[in-house]
Amino acid sequence: MNLLINYCKISFYFLIFISSSLFLISLKFLLNDLVYFIEWEVLSLQSMSIVMTFLFDWMSLMFMSFVLLISSLVIFYSNQYMEEDYNINRFILLVLMFVMSMMLLIISPNLISILLGWDGLGLVSYCLVIYFQNVKSYNAGMLTALSNRIGDVALLLAIAWMLNYGSWNYIFYLDMMKNNFEMMIIGALVMLAAMTKSAQIPFSSWLPAAMAAPTPVSALVHSSTLVTAGVYLLIRFNDLLMNWWMSQFLLLVSGLTMFMAGLGANFEFDLKKIIALSTLSQLGLMMSILSMGFYKLAFFHLLTHALFKALLFMCAGSIIHNMKNSQDIRMMGSLSMSMPLTCSCFNVANLALCGMPFLAGFYSKDLILEMVMLSYVNIFVFFLFFFSTGLTVCYSFRLCFYSMTGNFNSSSLHPLNDSGWVMLFSICFLMVMAVIGGSMLSWLIFLNPAMICLPLEMKLLTLFVCLLGGFIGYLLSNVGLFFINKALYFYNFTNFVGSMWFMPVISTLGVVNYPLKLGLYSYKSFDQGWSEFFGSQMIYMQLKSYSLYLQEFQKNNLKIYLLSYMLWFIILLMLVVMVN
Repeated sequence: MNLLINYCKISFYFLIFISSSLFLISLKFLLNDLVYFIEWEVLSLQSMSIVMTFLFDWMSLMFMSFVLLISSLVIFYSNQYMEEDYNINRFILLVLMFVMSMMLLIISPNLISILLGWDGLGLVSYCLVIYFQNVKSYNAGMLTALSNRIGDVALLLAIAWMLNYGSWNYIFYLDMMKNNFEMMIIGALVMLAAMTKSAQIPFSSWLPAAMAAPTPVSALVHSSTLVTAGVYLLIRFNDLLMNWWMSQFLLLVSGLTMFMAGLGANFEFDLKKIIALSTLSQLGLMMSILSMGFYKLAFFHLLTHALFKALLFMCAGSIIHNMKNSQDIRMMGSLSMSMPLTCSCFNVANLALCGMPFLAGFYSKDLILEMVMLSYVNIFVFFLFFFSTGLTVCYSFRLCFYSMTGNFNSSSLHPLNDSGWVMLFSICFLMVMAVIGGSMLSWLIFLNPAMICLPLEMKLLTLFVCLLGGFIGYLLSNVGLFFINKALYFYNFTNFVGSMWFMPVISTLGVVNYPLKLGLYSYKSFDQGWSEFFGSQMIYMQLKSYSLYLQEFQKNNLKIYLLSYMLWFIILLMLVVMVN
């Protein structure tokens, strides 16, 4: 008998209550500079005790409150988005398991419990990616799961290396042992794990592939939970990143990821993939500023990004829902006439992503870019930061131009409207947070304002780059009838850039193709080759030839046949006599 309980509303009220409570507690911890360690003794046997430790400081509490806020709104949003799904309660339970795994990861100062949360995220994300059961979802799920397994293996190796210390509570050893070679190896393994989970080059291909999941999952997983787990882990391990080659390597890789994702989004036509690539670009920004030593800035951008990216995904989900599951932005157009409220929120989220002054993204992105200008970086890194910022505005304006303006390119009989207060409630709530969240967090996190003194040209450089990017985005999108597509003149370049530098092909066919061919050759050479020839087939052929010889020998001479029969009979009698 099915229970007629709506898990959506129960989960929504429960999670939003816990979220607001945790946020208030985090403010107390922040203002009083408190850190609590809570130890739970799981098992005590003779002189051995297994103790589970939880770490509560302002960072973990604030991150948990944001994750729970977005989770509650996503679950409420799913109540309408997934209403035609018979198994909606199973979907909600999967999302709740996902959130619980994230909670365990956030409050763990211990590598073992981090691995539990980390593996929980990987497993439940696989179940959510393959939720709509088709071949594309299965392929995307396997790519997601196997890419993240590399990070799991790295964490297991880090746990093995930590056997040399007294316990797996890494947080007690970070400051004291940071110049120790073994701790550096643990840091490198944790960095590898974080790179897989946060989809940095060369593990970037799984993030756009994971868009096969339902849109509420994308809003939760690709804004505040799964992809930010790697960044959060590195924020905890940030002491190990400094004064070593790891920070420079991570800066290069994350800068290239940011650049690659920004370029790729300008050539993409799938609405969810464009937003996924923008997530990848912002993750690159967080990782790169983290590798320069500004962990508070990375955390600040992580929180503001979670707000406007979840809003972007929710608005995109509402548009896809109304477009009858079409995600191609070329089929859209003039949506602002049919869905004014959704499109207004979508534009607010896009402007926050671009760093429009006084929205959530501005406070974190502008601060990050100004700190980059103040820091000691070379021209290549400087170019990656600012060019990627321009590309962000470029693809955002292109997206708005394709979907909001021009003519409606789908069927003339369409059901586009803004109805559905359940989805609109979640969207409008997050829109308010995307407007006020940045200023609120900047006042809370940075208690002492930093003095950033730059020349006027450098102060205005960020704004100039954004305006230039927006203008180029408009020029790229402003196409008409009989328009000659300039991209066709550079087809090879467009193909390379538009396919994420061939990373999806390399991650799938490149990894699988040669081992499979090698397996085929070895199977042909050994199993069906020499071992077959010298083994079973050789025995079979020899026995067959002996049988044929005996058969030929016996059937051509009746006297020999009878004589051999008599001989066998005599031998049998002799044996019987000897036994008796």
